[in-house]
Amino acid sequence: MAAPTTARLSCGVLTRVTAMLDCVERTTGPDPSWSIVWLHGLGDSGHGFAPIVPELVRPGWPALRFVFPHAPERAVTINGGARMRAWYDIRDFESTGRADEAGVRESIVQVEELLAREGERGLAANRILLAGFSQGGAIALETMLRREAALAGVVALSTYLPLGKAAAAEATAAGKGTPVFMAHGVVDPVLKFEWGQASRDALKALGVPVEWHAYQGMPHTVYPAELRDVGDWLTARFAAG
Repeated sequence: MAAPTTARLSCGVLTRVTAMLDCVERTTGPDPSWSIVWLHGLGDSGHGFAPIVPELVRPGWPALRFVFPHAPERAVTINGGARMRAWYDIRDFESTGRADEAGVRESIVQVEELLAREGERGLAANRILLAGFSQGGAIALETMLRREAALAGVVALSTYLPLGKAAAAEATAAGKGTPVFMAHGVVDPVLKFEWGQASRDALKALGVPVEWHAYQGMPHTVYPAELRDVGDWLTARFAAG
């Protein structure tokens, strides 16, 4: 277990987190020169997305380290208070005010600790990518916007910006300059397509370079065509790095 650490957010608030999140790790070659930290959705775990590695990785890519953290367990209001892995509590089914702000901010700090560890392993921020699905994508976007050092990019799938105006107010120049791949299923019954569109527009209004993809017939899941598009986008990031 890692020793307690303190992470600094761009808004100047110091928050203490007691332990590093446990993670599943996969590498695609010796001495990885890039890292991808991938955050799962509500009720899942780091194991949930680990199987995508062989589906996603392409010949000619640099050696990668994939880090799939497990969110802490917490009570989730919309699920009757049942405890499950979650990046924050969800209070209701509407987009406004549904997210527990304290939980979102706690998760931002925990993810920042994982990103800092990749730096300690010898990787600069511009060789680290952050990805997430649903709740995980929400934390990826909120983390990105507050960073003092820009990441190589963010992949945000079937997600939205839970903190809205606070995210815009606290966004840094580095965060606003980070490229984003954002995708959503048109018939998503869990996180409505319109929420994704609104968050895309909010990011673009801040100047964030967003590549947007919409998938007809896709519910709250990940489609093969989506992974192919993510792969194309990652290929461009590796070439730029």
